[in-house]
Amino acid sequence: MTRDTVVFDIGGVLIDWQPHLAWTDEMDEAEARAFMDRIGFEKLNLACDAGATFVQAASHVSDPNDAAQLARYVERYQHTVQAKIKGTWDILYTLKDADVPVHAITNWSAETWSEGCKAHPELLEVFDTTIVSGEAGIIKPSTEIYSLLCHRADVAPERCVFIDDSLHNCVGARAAGMGAIHFTSVDALRANLRARSLL
Repeated sequence: MTRDTVVFDIGGVLIDWQPHLAWTDEMDEAEARAFMDRIGFEKLNLACDAGATFVQAASHVSDPNDAAQLARYVERYQHTVQAKIKGTWDILYTLKDADVPVHAITNWSAETWSEGCKAHPELLEVFDTTIVSGEAGIIKPSTEIYSLLCHRADVAPERCVFIDDSLHNCVGARAAGMGAIHFTSVDALRANLRARSLL
C-alpha cells in the first residue's frame, strides 16, 4: 500500500516550544530553568498532556511559591510558543498544494492547546484531522493515539508517514503500522519526503 498521507507532530516540528519563557518576566533564564528542574516540570507537563490540569499538577508541588508559579503557566503559555519553524511550514503548505492529506497528532494539554491556537490560529485550520493528547486522554507513543487518528481521518495506518522530533514517538507510530520520520532538520525532512515521492 502506498504511503500517501502525512501526519505531523507540532511542538518541535512546526512550533518552537520554549517553556522557560513563561517565567522570564519574573526570573532570568537560568532561574526559570532551575525552577523547572526543581519541580519536575517535564513529568508534570506530561501528565497535563495526558489530561490533567496545571492546577492539579501544581497541587503536587510542595513549595507554595513554586506551586503558584506553575499554576499560572497556562495564562503565560503564549510566551512559550512565539516562533514557528518556518521551513517545516513551507513543506506543509507544499504538501497541501499538492493535495497530499495532512493530519496532526500532538502531545499537548487541552488547556494550553487553546492558548497555542491563539498564538497561531492557522493550527485550527491547516490540518484535515488533529488529535490533541490532552483532549483525547492518550499520549504518544501509545499506539492508541495513532489508531485514533486513523479512525477519525478514515485512513489506514499503512498509508501514513508520521513526523516527530522525538524518536520514541516515531517508534510508537511504527508499532501502530505507520511509516515514521524522525525530525532532525528541515533539509533532512525535505530529502526524506522526496525519497518517498511525497514532495
